[in-house]
Amino acid sequence: MANGQANGQWYPPEWPDRIRELAEGTLTPVVPKRAATVILLKDTADTPVVHMLRRRASMAFAGGAYAYPGGGVDPRDDERHIRWAGPTRAWWADRLGVDETGAQAIVCAAVRETYEEAGVLLAGPTADTVVGDTTGEDWEADRAAVAARDLSFAEFLERRGLVLRSDLLGVWTRWITPEFEPRRYDTWFFVAALPEGQRTRNASTEADRTVWIRPQDAAEAYDKGDLLMMPPTIATLRQLAPYATAAEALAAAPDRDMTPVLAQARLEDGGIVLSWPGHDEFTKHIPTGGTSA
Repeated sequence: MANGQANGQWYPPEWPDRIRELAEGTLTPVVPKRAATVILLKDTADTPVVHMLRRRASMAFAGGAYAYPGGGVDPRDDERHIRWAGPTRAWWADRLGVDETGAQAIVCAAVRETYEEAGVLLAGPTADTVVGDTTGEDWEADRAAVAARDLSFAEFLERRGLVLRSDLLGVWTRWITPEFEPRRYDTWFFVAALPEGQRTRNASTEADRTVWIRPQDAAEAYDKGDLLMMPPTIATLRQLAPYATAAEALAAAPDRDMTPVLAQARLEDGGIVLSWPGHDEFTKHIPTGGTSA
């Protein structure tokens, strides 16, 4: 059992107090930072598997939870001209609901974090190629510099003469961290297939384990309370379970509803009702004592 729940839903013990403070007007919501997360898919004989990492228990946000590679937008990737393949920045801006500079930065964040945390690079020397093995010492030096923010991702691409392959990404969903959380993110979730010739590795300082797992198996482990996850993680796993190949999931991405999912909390009969619109399974009723049901 995780955090007192019958399933593996991540539920910080401080939430009830923060929700009450928000309702009483004594808590001012933090402005969410833009972020991107990538769900890497790889085909197997019968079904795709997804790459997941387990956040270190010491992490301040969602420690111990299983998640996907991801992180915040780097403002340096807003306007610098980079070589770009796939849908135009204008197309991405419309799809993501932001302006063109913001769209470039969000897509860059998705590709950058996948490289930083999984060692997988969705870029190539030309608009229709992808780099192969990225595990050499020179590659690792650049990856470490990007991860340390000593080198922006746009600068890294320019140094390497690489084209960002935005056509290898499909944006899947958008979730905004609840207003009562002290660390808030406005996160776009992308799907991508593992490029041929590349392999994942745990390159993240934030993770202590990585796995390739069938979405259905991960969801079942969550339901048993064996895997701890935040609502957007388990929600996307359930959404991806029906697809027979990575290509099928990518083909479905352009038709996905990108309305942001933002948790709502209301006081009711002295307790709290916490819900995520469109995702009834996450609804929680928290009595005055603070124990959720």
